[in-house]
Amino acid sequence: MAAPGTDADTGTVYRADCPSRPILDQIADKWSMMAMAVLERPRRFNDIKRRLEGVTQRVLTQTLRRLERNGMIERRVLPTSPVGVEYSLTPLGESLREPFGRLYDWTVAHTDEIQNCQQGYDQRLRSEQAQKLS
Repeated sequence: MAAPGTDADTGTVYRADCPSRPILDQIADKWSMMAMAVLERPRRFNDIKRRLEGVTQRVLTQTLRRLERNGMIERRVLPTSPVGVEYSLTPLGESLREPFGRLYDWTVAHTDEIQNCQQGYDQRLRSEQAQKLS
């Protein structure tokens, strides 16, 4: 059985012309996933930004626009003075909460193992570089 996204004839994974490629790129990046994770209820921009430590205003703005364009979130202008904006998940965006949650749970369950692999790789790389310099 072929891996998901594999072309049965060529074996190419997510061909360049596959429409799912840019969509996966846009919804599976770290800021998109985290922004959607904090939208368990409608939130204003600054509330989202406070909850996403390290995100810049520019990157968050781009992320929210991209998610809105892809139908994952809804942007609603509030009738307040000054004008406020609120973001919430659409039904399409809500449908990603479960798979994102499973991915997060997998990440937490395997963090130690992955960090050990990273350390082993880094040590091997340093050792190989030191041997080349000798």
